Amino acid sequence: MYPTRRQLTLFIAEHNKAIEHIRAQFNPIQHNLIAAHLTLCREDEIEPVEKVIENIKSITRAEPLWLEFGPPERFENGKGVFIPVKKSHTAFSEFRKTILKGLNEHPREHLPHITLMHPRNSTCTDTIWEHIQKQELPTELRFDTISLIEQRNGGRWAVIEQFSLVGK
Repeated sequence: MYPTRRQLTLFIAEHNKAIEHIRAQFNPIQHNLIAAHLTLCREDEIEPVEKVIENIKSITRAEPLWLEFGPPERFENGKGVFIPVKKSHTAFSEFRKTILKGLNEHPREHLPHITLMHPRNSTCTDTIWEHIQKQELPTELRFDTISLIEQRNGGRWAVIEQFSLVGK
């Protein structure tokens, strides 16, 4: 039996046609479980969730969170593929610190990325890797909504609550 899991996620709202195509073709299990996203905070970081929600609601931004992405990379002995945020992801780290304020003043470093192929339920072959490298993938994305999501019994992730980042 699987536990109930909750996370904070930034779903990709635009420029995700190529990303979702790769995920649907080469990682259909993960594609069916959750839409393309960037994990903001994992389940072990967001307890008590009420404090996290309070922190999110206190965020005031004039514009969305913009992140620049590098080229895709293989990981987990080449089985998985992700698109990493470029090395200078200070804005992402500071954003996480704001969300986790009062819970964890020094959150662990988290390499922000978009998973194209999760090694738990797919395997990237050299042929697939060559195909992915030829795709035109976004190099910059904006995120204006944080989603609190939940997975029960290993099933499809569901959005529990969403929080707008801009124009509050």
